[in-house]
Formats: sequence, C-alpha cells, structure tokens
Amino acid sequence: MIQVALKLVLAEMALILALLFKNPLRNLIVKGLDRLKQGRGPLVVKSVAATMLVVFASALYNAAAINRRVAEAGILNQTDEILVAYRLLETYTIGFSLFLALIIDRIHNYIRELHRLRATLEERFKVLT
Repeated sequence: MIQVALKLVLAEMALILALLFKNPLRNLIVKGLDRLKQGRGPLVVKSVAATMLVVFASALYNAAAINRRVAEAGILNQTDEILVAYRLLETYTIGFSLFLALIIDRIHNYIRELHRLRATLEERFKVLT
C-alpha cells in the first residue's frame, strides 16, 4: 500500500511542478483536468477521495489502538513499534496525497481564471484601440 501511495505522491508532485511553470505540457494538463471535471469525472474523483479518506482514518485508528495497547501494557515490543511506524507512514503518505490533490485542484482553478481574465482583457483592449 505504501508503494502505491508514494508513487501517487510523486506523480502529484510532478503534476504540480508541471502546472506551476510555463511549459508545453501545461496546456495539455489543463485541458486534461478540464475534461476530467466534466460528466461523471467529479463523482469518480470524490468517491476515490472518500475511499482514501476512509483508509486514512482506518490506518490512523489502528496506530492509535496500538499506542493505547502499549500504554496499558507499559511495554513497547518490537512488533508493535514496527506496526505503529508502518501505519503512521501509510497515514502520512495518504494524507499528503489528499493534500496534493487539493493543491492541484486549486492551481487548476487559478490557471483557468487567469486564462479567462486574459481573454477578457484582450477583448476590451481591442475594443478600446
């Protein structure tokens, strides 16, 4: 699970970098995100995000349960320590992935608004000249 989450985080980071800097790939990514937000795309994205949120909460709950068990027993054995570390790593990567998805959505909206404002300004400037 962690390998998938780490690959997802790396892909999202690459997508954010491609969106932030003006390059030939940026227009293609913006058009792809526009098409993703049409039709059933938002429903699919929301259901995937909700599933990731449930997995996030489950991993966090499992880590807390192990910590509670350790607090009751008073002894931290090596197995519990590894399980807690694994669950926390899984939780952090999934949470960071959800955060990066939110950042991608906001950057996409800002780029679209910027294109819209530039087109409006060009139209008005042509009318004035």
